[in-house]
Amino acid sequence: MKFLAMTLASLSLFASSVAAADPIRTPANALSVAPALEKYRQETVFGDLWKRPGLNARDRSIVTLAALITRNQTAEMPQYLNLALDTGVRPSEISELVTHLAFYAGWGNTMAAVAVASEVFATRKIASDQLSPPTPKLLALNESAEADRAKRVGELYGAVFPGVTQYTTDVLFRDLWLRPALAPRDRSLVTISSLVASGQVAQLTGHVTIGMNNGLTQAEIAEALTHLAFYAGWPNVFSAMPVAKDVFEKRARQ
Repeated sequence: MKFLAMTLASLSLFASSVAAADPIRTPANALSVAPALEKYRQETVFGDLWKRPGLNARDRSIVTLAALITRNQTAEMPQYLNLALDTGVRPSEISELVTHLAFYAGWGNTMAAVAVASEVFATRKIASDQLSPPTPKLLALNESAEADRAKRVGELYGAVFPGVTQYTTDVLFRDLWLRPALAPRDRSLVTISSLVASGQVAQLTGHVTIGMNNGLTQAEIAEALTHLAFYAGWPNVFSAMPVAKDVFEKRARQ
């Protein structure tokens, strides 16, 4: 007991010494339950991971929010929403990120995030005119690329799953993906993060390719997976790495 008390005391001092560098408040009960976990959080997550040069803090906030929403992990969501706003993610981008994830993480998970985000927005006095509008002017569509995608999906699944095939074309790729409040590059970052966080690696080949076509670099995707190891778990990331690596290698040979 004496050793535990000394450990807790030393970690409390450690937490205080790095508080200025830690944008996320230390949970009140963290040291009384898992002092080693708090040490990793302070030293590794915020002392190292968030400072790595491969992604800036804004992008890391997008990756983190996508993972938390996808996994319906609302406990830390208020703090990470505030961090995202403080690191340059606009309210309209968070609004659009939430909208996007309804289709990739499910309506229930997204509505849970809405409940949390509404309180953060209210506290920060974020008004409705700062959010993404319901019916904006859409971005230009690459008609030839979309026609090729629709043809491939239609040939594979159209006869058996006509509803999903039609919604994929009409709602996702001719509407959702063209909404301007979230840049295509960032939308791909959200999608890749969500797929990794939910373990849906079968969909990664196509979305890593789309992401790189939208401006994400191999280094940025690799760093997103590094970040996600902490927020979605090592097994999900190790399952995703071979898929992403295969896309990287095939693109390098083209």
